[in-house]
Amino acid sequence: MASNDQKDKAPLAEAVAIMARLRGPDGCPWDREQTFDTIKRHTLEETYEVFDAIERRAWPELKDELGDLLLQVLFYAQMAAEAGYFDIDDVAAGLNAKLIRRHPHIFGDVKAEDADTVLKNWDAIKREEKKASAVGEQSLLADVPRTMPSMLEAGKLGSRAAKVGFDWPDAEGLFAKLDEEIGELRAELTAETKKQDAIEGELGDLLFTVVNLARHLKVDPESALRATNAKFRRRFSAMERSAGGQDELRAMSADALEDEWRRAKTDEIRDEKA
Repeated sequence: MASNDQKDKAPLAEAVAIMARLRGPDGCPWDREQTFDTIKRHTLEETYEVFDAIERRAWPELKDELGDLLLQVLFYAQMAAEAGYFDIDDVAAGLNAKLIRRHPHIFGDVKAEDADTVLKNWDAIKREEKKASAVGEQSLLADVPRTMPSMLEAGKLGSRAAKVGFDWPDAEGLFAKLDEEIGELRAELTAETKKQDAIEGELGDLLFTVVNLARHLKVDPESALRATNAKFRRRFSAMERSAGGQDELRAMSADALEDEWRRAKTDEIRDEKA
């Protein structure tokens, strides 16, 4: 009779076998045609769907979305196995070794009484790992992927630079930097000859500063913006309902639209306090 551990592992082993069959000679034509490059966009989509389920506290949906995200891992591992790079067991073995290596306070004799100490130890171990694997001199920023979402990349770049002291000492310095960047953007907008690339550059500087302000405030900018997006959706939908529909909303003046927005905002805040 199978042990509980074996039963727990059976579904994952079955998923690996299903993926191999889908990619096999008599497998699914669509799955067989996929490459690392064609699949990667789906990985990003599935990640955001996981975020959405968590934010909505939709736990049954989260289970399904995590399954979809796991499918991406299985897909990459199967394609890598076919090419002779590595297989899913290598992925798991590498993860296991990394978790043990980076948690010496659990699996070794290092002391870490709080989360800050754990993070410092983690960063120190990562640096040593990179030194051991580096070929020649490498930038501190070299392993921050250029293909990740720009907001996440900005936060990573700022965090890495901060490790060598290249950072604002506190959030106040960033508020001053925001004022500076807004001034530079306004200057480009009011210039006699407007240059779109210069405007884009200044707006990018402003956004980069906002992301690093979020880092100093210990706020995840992606989560903060997603929450604001959700709030905007709610309030705009309330405006549509109050006006009687999209056509009625389109017919309103700018002042009337602003009144509707204020009403939607006030009603939402009142309902939250009730």
